[in-house]
Amino acid sequence: MSIFRRPDYQSDATQFINQLKASRPELDQQQRAGRALLWDKKVDRSIWNEYREGQVEQKPYVYQTNAD
Repeated sequence: MSIFRRPDYQSDATQFINQLKASRPELDQQQRAGRALLWDKKVDRSIWNEYREGQVEQKPYVYQTNAD
């Protein structure tokens, strides 16, 4: 048995999250709905490639104020 193993230890953050999920079981579904709203999107690769091709390469020293 390892001397570093602490089988019954849970951090305060883990205890808080477990308690929150137990008191609000609908929380998981709300998180999934929020993720679907912002992140789970289908990407049109052709439009993305056109966007990348249309970008202008950034010049070095972008914060330099001299107008050369």
